[in-house]
Amino acid sequence: MINRLLFLLLLLIPAVVLSAADELRDEACLDCHGVTGFAVPTGETGDSPMRALDINADALRQSVHGELSCVMCHADIEKLPHGKEGLQAVDCVTCHARLAEEGSGSQRRGRRAGGDLSSREKTVLNTERYRRSIHGDPTIENNAACKVCHTAHYVYRSDDPRSTTYPGNSPRMCGSCHVEALEAYRRSVHGANLLRPWRGESATCSDCHTSHRITGEKLTAHRLVTDSCGDCHRSEVESYLATTHGALAWLGSEKAAKCASCHRPHATHAVDDPLSLVSEENKLDTCRECHEKANDNFIQYRVHGNTHDYEKYPYMWLTAKIMVGIVLFVLIFFYLHSMLWFYREIQSRVIEWRVVDSRRYPFRVKRPHKKSDRHFRRFSWQWRLNHWAVALSVMTLVFTGMSVMYANSPWAVWVVEKAGGHDVFTTIHRFAAVVFMGAVVAHVVAVIYNIRRNPDFDWFGPNSLLPRKKDWEDMVGQFRWFFGKGEQPQFDRWTYWEKFDYWAVYWGALVIGISGMMLWFSDTIGNLLPGWVLNVATIAHGVEAFLAVMTLFVVHFFNNHIRPGKFPLDIVMFSGSWDLEEFKEERPEEYRRLVEGGELEKYLVPPPSPARSRLFHILGFTLLGIGFILLILVVRGFLHGGLV
Repeated sequence: MINRLLFLLLLLIPAVVLSAADELRDEACLDCHGVTGFAVPTGETGDSPMRALDINADALRQSVHGELSCVMCHADIEKLPHGKEGLQAVDCVTCHARLAEEGSGSQRRGRRAGGDLSSREKTVLNTERYRRSIHGDPTIENNAACKVCHTAHYVYRSDDPRSTTYPGNSPRMCGSCHVEALEAYRRSVHGANLLRPWRGESATCSDCHTSHRITGEKLTAHRLVTDSCGDCHRSEVESYLATTHGALAWLGSEKAAKCASCHRPHATHAVDDPLSLVSEENKLDTCRECHEKANDNFIQYRVHGNTHDYEKYPYMWLTAKIMVGIVLFVLIFFYLHSMLWFYREIQSRVIEWRVVDSRRYPFRVKRPHKKSDRHFRRFSWQWRLNHWAVALSVMTLVFTGMSVMYANSPWAVWVVEKAGGHDVFTTIHRFAAVVFMGAVVAHVVAVIYNIRRNPDFDWFGPNSLLPRKKDWEDMVGQFRWFFGKGEQPQFDRWTYWEKFDYWAVYWGALVIGISGMMLWFSDTIGNLLPGWVLNVATIAHGVEAFLAVMTLFVVHFFNNHIRPGKFPLDIVMFSGSWDLEEFKEERPEEYRRLVEGGELEKYLVPPPSPARSRLFHILGFTLLGIGFILLILVVRGFLHGGLV
């Protein structure tokens, strides 16, 4: 008897399951929801306002969700008819996020899974962006859920005119919540052009704010909008980001002018429109919103000036060409100089035969330096201290300055945020600038003082850093040695490349110092001189700083530390002295002159102790490491943003 009952029960289970499946088929749902005008009262009685629940089945089937069954979205409905109490809102986010975990759609009952893989990835990405956006914040009451923008059932691709997110439809859709913004937009050049398609496509809400990354965080929103403006106004955004306005705003400055500061976010008008904030009639008043004392000189500043249009920006064009020409000449000459020197020193090494796997191979090995128990004093502690001040201030200036010059580089944004923001960086940069200029001025004062103490000083003698005929002869002789056409020159106290390093500091201090002071006190300079002078100062400041980085951390490091004869480090600037044998090899002419004049003994000092030597090596390698890190960051910034 029991066996018969179990058998009958097993026969009934498929029937029950099939009956439940038939009951939840879409056709069963449409028996009610497919009737035009189907609605339910929102209150307890039929007299209360009604909530429409009718569905246009044909429109639904044509949407991107058209092949999904009703209960795939309304997953908590288990029977028909169902009550409205206890039903949960459809969770679009969870379903879309699940696409990243699912395969080709096997759980979608054979229906399409939203297109090809790229479409699937885009859906997942947009879902994650929505989750992190201000619209996806569950703590905000009456926030914009998915159905607010995409509707509940008629979801079409954004390039389909039937879609609520179609560019031509999105202002009306967004404006249902953002009423004031919609009114301003309709009167703007963007909104007007949208109604006049023959004037070309125009920017709509999602073009500027994106579709799913809408954020309430001001800095992130500024970066998103700026990037979006560049989709149509590429040259304007590039030139804006190259200015102090753009760099500081990108790094988080609340005071720096943003796109919306001069063009108003929704009531944007053409430049020649009297209603535009940057029209000739309104430009001065707009500048005075931030620069209260701005005058007619100040507004000659070229907010979107570039170095490519000679007709509009001749001074910027000319400055860029001159500065870039200097950069190319210096880098080509000295990089070639370094490469030839490296090759020649390698070729000059001693050939030593070594046995490897029972076979003899020639190896070029570094010639061992003879060591002595005496050192030659090359730099006094005052000059070493001055070198430390210059080195540390320059590295600080590079780190802080290049973070602004390449503000939209990922590394720049990261380091500025970790350091406490652009205000901290600006303060550090200016402090380092004061230290650098102080070190340069102190050096000049000391040189003048020493010369005045020695009225017989030979201005073009071996102890002078002024260029002289021998420097030219040494350089020619060095190149002949590079190519194996002669012996290496006999150098005196200062070599031609050391004099280049020396005078390059003064040239850099002059260009970077003057332009930096102009940018520091831009409000005053902009009122005294035509505003475009600040554009020129920005170009000169940035390009000269770039040149300093590419020579200091490449050429200077090579000449003094990296070349085979010095590798891996020369500690003379830290210890102040050379081993006497090394001095004889590096400066044979000076050694001969001092010996013949009987003056060598007064320059001889004991070598540094092992502990001091270790300390000097640690300091030296630390500075070299920092320099190479800065070089890498600047090169990355250059590859990301260019030079001018």
